[in-house]
Amino acid sequence: MKGFIPKEIHPVYVLLLLLAFMIGGYFVGSFIFAILASAVFDIGLMEMPKIATDPASHPSGPNIMLMLQGIIQFVSFVLAPLFMLRVLKYKIDPYLNWKMPITPLLVLLAGVLMIVIMPANSIVIHWNADLHFPDFMQDFEQWARAKEDELAELTKLIANFDNVSKLLVGLLVVAVIPAIGEEIVFRGILQKQLHRWTGNPHVAIWIAGLVFAAIHVQFFGFMPRAILGALFGYLYFWSGRISVPIVAHFFNNGFTVFLLYLQQTGKMDFDVESTEPMEWWSVLISLLLSAAVLYYLYNEFKEVPPRKDALPQTAVDSEV
Repeated sequence: MKGFIPKEIHPVYVLLLLLAFMIGGYFVGSFIFAILASAVFDIGLMEMPKIATDPASHPSGPNIMLMLQGIIQFVSFVLAPLFMLRVLKYKIDPYLNWKMPITPLLVLLAGVLMIVIMPANSIVIHWNADLHFPDFMQDFEQWARAKEDELAELTKLIANFDNVSKLLVGLLVVAVIPAIGEEIVFRGILQKQLHRWTGNPHVAIWIAGLVFAAIHVQFFGFMPRAILGALFGYLYFWSGRISVPIVAHFFNNGFTVFLLYLQQTGKMDFDVESTEPMEWWSVLISLLLSAAVLYYLYNEFKEVPPRKDALPQTAVDSEV
């Protein structure tokens, strides 16, 4: 595809273009959703805003919201960013994968790491969920907690995975599409362009991780997501393969969906949504195993040679 913007464009402009393409993708996705929802659920255009704000008002509200989330995420986080890369005349594969292919076992191990690290992460989840602000910020804390409760109720309504078919839809909408789309956007493009701009991979990784956490608009889950985002960032930086953070992201989200399925079908008596820390011994084992896996992956990934046709990680060829 012939592009009309030079690929040497400054990272700031690339990120502004990314935002513009994603906003465009949101509107295109909303249009596609409106057509499909009207055909599948027999609802009129005038009903859709009400269902979006109050899914419980319609018998198929949870399914409609799952369709809305899946379509908009796929169009705005997957198709729109990839289309932008083609407009910029980048070849998608060497752009997102700046190192040579790696063994699938290493990719799988990155996914397993997300499950191993969960007990350790429960400490951060508990701390952030129980965080209190000083007196002069009480109004903000009350607003943030109200928003948190509102999102929790919406999630509880949508996250109904009490049979295999709902489980598969949940895995697609909550795990597969977000893993692919969010990693393309936050690691493949945002982190990469920040790295080109600043010349510092750690700054790029943590800024991308903070933006990743902020976009979820859940303050009392902000720090666990930021740390998780940074972990995805380091996995991508070390491996040079976008498949690594995608698989890790999928394991993180997919494991939670599967636990909800087990809980809702009565196969497991465990509160998946609890913010309480896990037992100290499980946290300790989790920390030790996670550190060992990370060290192993780091050493394995650093031996992977870069591709000759990859975009330079820190080259900025034009001024803002």
